[in-house]
Amino acid sequence: MEESLVRPRSLTAEAAGLRSGVPGLSEYVDRFCGRVERVDPLLHAFVAEPGRHDRLRARARELAARYPEPAGRPPLYGVAVGIKDIVHVDGLPTHAGSALPPGVLAGPQAVVVDRLLAAGAMVAGKTVTAEFAATAPGPTRNPHRPGHTPGGSSSGSAAAVAAGLVPLAVGTQTVGSVIRPAAYCGVVGFRPTYGRIPFAGVIPNAPSFDTLGVFTAELAGVALVAPLLCEDWRPGEGEAAAPVCGVPDGPYLERAEPAARRAFEEQVARLARAGVTVRRVPLFPDFAEVTRQLQLVNRFELARSHADWFARFGGLYRPETVASIRVGQGVAAADRAAALRFREGLRERVAGAAAAAGVDLWLAPSATGGAPEGLHDTGNGVMSLPWSFLGLPAVSLPAGRTADGLPLGLQLVGAAGGDERLLAGAAVLERALGQGRG
Repeated sequence: MEESLVRPRSLTAEAAGLRSGVPGLSEYVDRFCGRVERVDPLLHAFVAEPGRHDRLRARARELAARYPEPAGRPPLYGVAVGIKDIVHVDGLPTHAGSALPPGVLAGPQAVVVDRLLAAGAMVAGKTVTAEFAATAPGPTRNPHRPGHTPGGSSSGSAAAVAAGLVPLAVGTQTVGSVIRPAAYCGVVGFRPTYGRIPFAGVIPNAPSFDTLGVFTAELAGVALVAPLLCEDWRPGEGEAAAPVCGVPDGPYLERAEPAARRAFEEQVARLARAGVTVRRVPLFPDFAEVTRQLQLVNRFELARSHADWFARFGGLYRPETVASIRVGQGVAAADRAAALRFREGLRERVAGAAAAAGVDLWLAPSATGGAPEGLHDTGNGVMSLPWSFLGLPAVSLPAGRTADGLPLGLQLVGAAGGDERLLAGAAVLERALGQGRG
């Protein structure tokens, strides 16, 4: 029963089929709603929505009437997309995984949703999030092992793609909320450079880090959708030979669990066997301080983002979120400013280390290990922490499994603004990983 939950679907194949008219949109909507009705009572990837089927049928009729000829259909014509429930969608309430009244949280439709709709997509529904995209988990289960977390805070989005409910879902990442659940659920997660997808219309967590991202079953799906969502996409940039890859040796990499570290080193060895240049570079010797400074800014900004709501509805917040907000209320603005200055120095150090070693992409585990058992927390996002602090683009590729069969991910990190080069390099490395087997 558990294995049948894992049925990821190719975004590129699905989008091409829908544009050609196979299947028709009415049939496609019926199939989607039928699978949600059968699977989601166990998975809990989507927020419940009365009338979902009727709403999607109406959207299908609208699209069919607007684009009667296949040649004129937009790239995501009819594609069902899951939207994390901190992202505002006209006509759907935003709960943000919380008990606050939805009307209090309402806001104008997010720019990312506008762009998806303009590309012809259908909003399949809201996907479950940890409360306010923080740490208090929602009810979503991991399709690979329903007794394990799917990660978070973009839990429903990652699980929905892994289970084949949708071929594309939108998430957000403040620290590790796209890359980690992508790894836990065995799908591809892409977190672009900070600010590359406008965050307008999304409930903030920590605005210095908050970044929209996407989940797909395949890297080619990310390559299809990234130009539609990211600002000023530069087609063709970065298409070149294999990138030089850097392994950030030191306290950061040591945070991975032994099994995840072994799997990571196996992936690095495969790349080297396939002819990819890999250089080991000492990095983040002060990783404990990097962690402390990010957490200081995160808690301060979470408290500030929720100042009004928490003053009015604090009794409705979950204990984990309350604890984080209380810590943030005790952080001085001067300390937050100092932490952001620390970040600027760190940014220069990391860029300098990459330049000195000739590194194009950094390699790291996507998570400290496989998805932990239980639904009481969403796992450890520390493997994303320094890259999120710096706002660098990252992608997680499915890469191996734990001894008991849980998915693992390989994280590739590019330079700020180098999203095009990151995805081009990831495609080269994906092929190299296959060539380097044996």
